[in-house]
Formats: sequence, C-alpha cells, structure tokens
Amino acid sequence: MAWNEPGGGNQHDPWSGGGRRGGGSGNGGGNNGGGGGNRGGNQGPPDLDEALKKFQDKLNGMLGGRGGKRGGNGGGKGGGRKPRNTFALPGLLVVVALAIWGASGFYLVDQSERGVVLRFGEFQDVVSPGLHWNPPLIDEVRMVNVTRVRSLTQTQAMLTRDENIVEVEISAQYQVANPRDFMLNVRSPELSIENALDSSLRHVVGGTDMIDILTSGREILGSSVASRLQSYLDSYGTGIRLQTINIESTSAPAPVIDAFDDVIRAREDRQRTINQGMAYANAIIPEAQGQAQRLVEQGQGYRESVVSEARGQANRFTALLTQYQQSPEIMRERLYLDAISDVFGSTRKVLVDVADDSPLMYLPLDQAGSGSTGSASQGEQGELDPRVLERLRSGQSTSGSGSSNGNSNTSGIRREGR
Repeated sequence: MAWNEPGGGNQHDPWSGGGRRGGGSGNGGGNNGGGGGNRGGNQGPPDLDEALKKFQDKLNGMLGGRGGKRGGNGGGKGGGRKPRNTFALPGLLVVVALAIWGASGFYLVDQSERGVVLRFGEFQDVVSPGLHWNPPLIDEVRMVNVTRVRSLTQTQAMLTRDENIVEVEISAQYQVANPRDFMLNVRSPELSIENALDSSLRHVVGGTDMIDILTSGREILGSSVASRLQSYLDSYGTGIRLQTINIESTSAPAPVIDAFDDVIRAREDRQRTINQGMAYANAIIPEAQGQAQRLVEQGQGYRESVVSEARGQANRFTALLTQYQQSPEIMRERLYLDAISDVFGSTRKVLVDVADDSPLMYLPLDQAGSGSTGSASQGEQGELDPRVLERLRSGQSTSGSGSSNGNSNTSGIRREGR
C-alpha cells in the first residue's frame, strides 16, 4: 500500500526520514497549521504542491482575495477578506509589457552596414555600426549594406550610327554611396540602374559606327557609357556609385557574322602591314639621314679646306710677288729651284749619262746616294749598272772640291736650257 493512500496505516513520508505528518488522531491538527505540518526527523526537500499553494496565496493577497493562512492552537480557520485592488493586475501587465517593449528596442548594426532610421515613416538619421536603441513601433530601422559590390549584366541588340545592328553584352559593378538616397529617393534602385544602363548604352552605341564598336572602339565605348550612366544616377538621386563598366562582348548579328569576321581579319592584316612598313621606315630613315648629314659635313669640311688652302696660296703669292718686285733675278732662281725640287722630289728614278766626256746629271742627289728612301729605292739602286755606281762615286768625290769653270752649280749638277 502506498504511503499516502487514504485509510492506510502507512503514514510515513519517504522524504522525511521516517517521521509522521502532523495532525494525528488525537490532536485534531492543534499543533499544525492549515496548509502543512512540522516534519519529524530530518528536513527533506520542499513540497512542490505546498510551494505552489503559497504562491497562489500571495497572489490572491495582492489582488485582494481570501487569505490562505490558518492559525493557531485551536486549529480553526483564520478568516478575514481583504479588500480587492482592481488596478494591481493591469499595472503588473503594463510593467511587463513596458519591459518587453524596451528590451525589443535594442539592435546591432554590422560593420558593413548602415541603419536608416524612420520615425512614423519620416527620415531621422543614419546610424553607424554598433549597438543602438530606438523605441520600437515608433522608429523603423532599415539596414543597407554599403561595402558589398553589386553587379548587373545586360545583353542588348541595338542600332548603330551607320544603321547596322550590333549585339553588346555589358556588365556594371556598383556600391551604395548614400544609404538615405538609396533607401528613400527611388522605389527600386536595382530597376533604376538597369533602365539607366540600357538608356546610356543605346545613346552611346547610336552615335558610333559598327566597325568601331567591333574593333578598336570598345574601350572608348565603355568609358563613355560609364560617364553617362553615372550622370543619370546622380540626377535620379539613387545614392549609387559606379565601380567599373566592362564591355564583355560585341558581335554582329548571327546571319552576317562570318562576313564581318572576314572584314575584321582584313583590317587586322592591313594594320599589321602598316606596322611593318612603319618599322622598316623607322629603321631606314634615321640611317639615311645620318649618311646625308655625314656627306653634308664632309662637303663643308672639304669646302673649308679648299678655301683655306686657296687663301693661303694667294697670300703666299702676294708675299712672293712683293719679294720678286724687289729682286727679280734672285726670286726667279729660287722659284725655279723650288719647282724642280717639287717635281723630282718624289721620283725614284735616277738619270745618269755614262758618256766619258759629258758631265754627270742625276736627280735627286740625296735619294740616289743614301738609303733613307726605304726598301723600294734600295732595290732600284741595287739594280744599277756598276759603271753607273762608279760614276756616281767619282762625281760625288769631285763635287766637294768644286770647279772654276764659271758654272753656278757648285755641287757638280749642271742645269741646261737656261
């Protein structure tokens, strides 16, 4: 039988250590109060039913209900009704609601975000990263990511200035620069930038020839679209800042793309040939210019040398003329000797008359008798006849003593024809 079964004899509390509950048969609850009795023996864990009942009694006491304590020695019920407080429960509910409302107003703004605060739909402030509090149900905070790079890609077929159709694939990367304008000025910023990109691209392509779009004009096309698109976004007040505009691809319509590829290849071959010609010209022209400059400088140097030599000769002739006018005979003799020396000074031939009764004639005397003329003159001297050599030696020996025949040549050389 269970320990607390009605009518059972086992009234031991298994948590009380063997003691009995108060309120026995003879006492009638005189020593124990109404809701619980003293436990005998060791004190055990609290009774959950008893704790719940105490809490209910306290709550009823706060709300003005019937008291729950029983008193005293006689075991009778303690009575008395307290007056009910009609504002206690609503006040408690209001306090709890206010606590929940205040706690729900805290929020955290991430480092990559900015918070746009609206109070009853009107803009108030842009909050920075960190922990913030705004009254809930009064203020609305919308988070905007200002560091994420958003992208947009479009592929459109449009008409060029020369009335051809071209397909252009373009992509745009952008960021949010002004969270307030991005959130409040336009209803759909993504749709606005898409329409603005389409408008600016068509405007630029419509003013450009097709061949420029397909070949060398793609970079110019991208920069023009970027500047026009940014001006559109600024005029709309979207709060968006462009990062890059990329022209992914440009192509002609599919039915004529082969013909356009041939044209493009022909233009590339033409440009390559032009580049090769320019490279050859850049290599040849400087060399030809250098040669021409060298010839010009050589001509100038030759002209200066000739003019200087002519002036020197003219000055020399003027000086000789002055001396000749003073003593004609002496200058005539000197000029003759200088001329003969210039004429025969460079020759290596020796003319010798071997006749016994004729005087010896040889020119030049120093080259014929000395070995200072080099190997060639020595070879020619070695080939002379022995009689010639003997005559030369005898002529040189007699030329030192001189002759008294009235000849003006004291060295044994006879000049004729004077």
